[in-house]
Amino acid sequence: MADVLSLRALNRATLARQMLLAREEVSVVEAVERLCGMQAQEPKPPFLGLWTRVAGFEAAQLHTALQERSVVRATMMRGTLHLMSARDYGALRASMQPMLDAGLRMLGSRAEGLELDKVLPAARVLLEERSRTFNELRALLQEEFPEVNDRALGFSVRMCLPLVMVPTDDRWAFPRTSEFTLAGVWLGVPTSDDSSADALVLRYLAAFGPASVADAQEWSGLPKLGEVLERLRPQLRTFEDEKGRELFDLPDAPRPEEDTPAEARFLPEFDNLVLAHADRSRVIAAAHRPSLTTKNLRVRATFLWDGFAAGLWELERKRKVATLRLRPFEKLPKHALNALTAEGERLLGFAEPDAADRQVVLAGD
Repeated sequence: MADVLSLRALNRATLARQMLLAREEVSVVEAVERLCGMQAQEPKPPFLGLWTRVAGFEAAQLHTALQERSVVRATMMRGTLHLMSARDYGALRASMQPMLDAGLRMLGSRAEGLELDKVLPAARVLLEERSRTFNELRALLQEEFPEVNDRALGFSVRMCLPLVMVPTDDRWAFPRTSEFTLAGVWLGVPTSDDSSADALVLRYLAAFGPASVADAQEWSGLPKLGEVLERLRPQLRTFEDEKGRELFDLPDAPRPEEDTPAEARFLPEFDNLVLAHADRSRVIAAAHRPSLTTKNLRVRATFLWDGFAAGLWELERKRKVATLRLRPFEKLPKHALNALTAEGERLLGFAEPDAADRQVVLAGD
């Protein structure tokens, strides 16, 4: 009979993998690899996500990793932009392709006349010449394929070719209009063509386990991972959660005691901690989960108290004054507010270093 892991035990195991029990002395590349990527469709969240996990993190460290090409920004899990180490992107990108191919169904009637066997080679030639924005790439492809919808041309290239974004020197590294290039050109080595999901699933468990089949599928966007986990079962440990669901994990992965202390932490928007499981109760109570996402599908920034999402936060800058506003889900004890205020002040120092005045306030005060 499998051992049963309590909700708090799952919480502490996940926080340990996510470097949220204590900031750790690791490089940016190692941190991004341990997290198995960081969602990065917007510029600021990955910087804040690394700050909350890595001891002594400075923005320049991520800038350097991007410029040195040891970290890349590219389409990966769930078809969204992620930061990945160059090693992981090269090794794992092909395992995403079935999900990315399925995403082409979103085009509907706009895909009329789209022939991937002609469009993708043409796009490769254009991208091998030099990096390009998607506006530029669509226009050039439209000249060659005038009968095909320009958005269908661009989307199919984004989904079906291994592309990375060229970093810039902007403060948060990713401008709104960015150039893309072929990963093999940018990194100097081709990406692996191994489409097996075995390595991806093992990396997921290392970063987010113990986890169920449904959890792994929710995080990756890939279907049928039950077959992969069955194949991997002999090299894994299995547990049950309090609801009787089977969970898989690496044998030697950290699983701290459930009473292990968890300090106050601030997570940025779109943080994978709150997106990486089908059952997210190990991080956020079901009653509060609807508060995480806006109507236009933005994933709000959250703060953790005692290891669980205890509220939302937002940062506002007016002239020289930076304000971090806390919106707790429920009333917090004074010692929790004191700890969150102290951590919030440190966050403001990182995110708004040139502010003349910084303050942490409760919403409504």
